[in-house]
Amino acid sequence: MSVTIDITGLPHERISFCPSPLAELGAALHALAEPAHHARLHAWTTTTAAALKPELADRLHEADFMWRSTRSDVLLPARPRETLAEELDDLDRMDDEKYVGATLEISCASHYTHGAPSPLVDDRMRRRALDLAAARGPRQAAFVERMLADPPGTRAWVRRLLEDCDEAFFADTWRRVRVQLAADARHKIELMRHRGLAEAVADASSSMALEEDEHGSRIVVDKLVQGRTDAAGTGVTFLPTAFGWPHLFALHAPGWQPVVQYPVPTRDLGGGAPVEAVKLRLEAVAHPMRMRLCRSLARGAYTTSELADAYGITPPEVSRHLAVMKKAGLVTTQRRGRYVLHQLDVAVTARLGSDFLESVLR
Repeated sequence: MSVTIDITGLPHERISFCPSPLAELGAALHALAEPAHHARLHAWTTTTAAALKPELADRLHEADFMWRSTRSDVLLPARPRETLAEELDDLDRMDDEKYVGATLEISCASHYTHGAPSPLVDDRMRRRALDLAAARGPRQAAFVERMLADPPGTRAWVRRLLEDCDEAFFADTWRRVRVQLAADARHKIELMRHRGLAEAVADASSSMALEEDEHGSRIVVDKLVQGRTDAAGTGVTFLPTAFGWPHLFALHAPGWQPVVQYPVPTRDLGGGAPVEAVKLRLEAVAHPMRMRLCRSLARGAYTTSELADAYGITPPEVSRHLAVMKKAGLVTTQRRGRYVLHQLDVAVTARLGSDFLESVLR
């Protein structure tokens, strides 16, 4: 599974790496709403949450579906500006239908990749938005009702909320992280200029790659979702974030310029296993007999015959199970004379839980 951004024929001048104060504020608000996702930000989330005035915290709770479980596309600008005020001004120029449709995308909807009419003009989408909001609480339901009844007034309310966050905590935070983000963006631009886009994309995240063949060029974002978009006529924007890990957001909705928000610094955070590798490993250890074989293989190296004798199955059956685990990268093999010994790769297996969590949060 992956999100694919078709960049065939797109000049490199249309591919940008640039920090965005609005996108970083969205990432910071998510970290405040879901601190369990961001253990490395514990000190910041704890201190910031404790200092919030109750009235501001209450308003953040009311609109938190814009950044809690998903990230509203309005918070990922394709054309970053120097200041939050400039980006909010750009947001004010967006038409109501597009703004409301993106803001009320409350869950990871199956229609996201293909597009859907705005709740302002489609009764079915309106009911869906109200139902999803109601499932999250009465305050969220009231907010959505206001957004649908009075888009201009509610949009002004959201802008004031973000401006109040800027005054309360984000302006100081942005001053501290913008230098790091700007430096990272410059580094990616230099990589792209001197060593190619593939190097810049891979440096941004080990979960992204540039694929090129006779059919064209694509940026592939390894995620546990399937999506496709085309950057022709627009471009691609990469937004570095200090608050993002383990998330890797890829805006790929129809009618929007593709945007990827990636965490920095990647090397300090470590690269998770590819989604397909995590899937293979989970399937490998889910089988009852393979779980039992792991009990022995974790303790030492064994031959196929020894395992067959220990578990009362035939050597060919053991070989089939070992082949599944080898393909998943869970078992190592070594030859000792005429014997072939198999052993569980304990380090890889120990990372399976964290790799799984990183994959589903990416």
